[in-house]
Amino acid sequence: MDLAAARYIGAGLAVIALAGVGVGIGNIFAALVSAIGRNPAARPHVFGLGILGFALTEAVALYALVIAFIILFV
Repeated sequence: MDLAAARYIGAGLAVIALAGVGVGIGNIFAALVSAIGRNPAARPHVFGLGILGFALTEAVALYALVIAFIILFV
């Protein structure tokens, strides 16, 4: 196997994590909308937790992209 082909395969495997991140972000915001719909008075508390969950989940996506770029270009 050529080294360039192995790099592309490795980068593709590293980016598979982005599918899980998309599902996770969808679940976070679906739960956020549901919680605010059930109890609008709890919006200030729930919204902050939802944004925190989004940020932590998005960090996983950024780590996956950084690893893919390291595999491709280093």
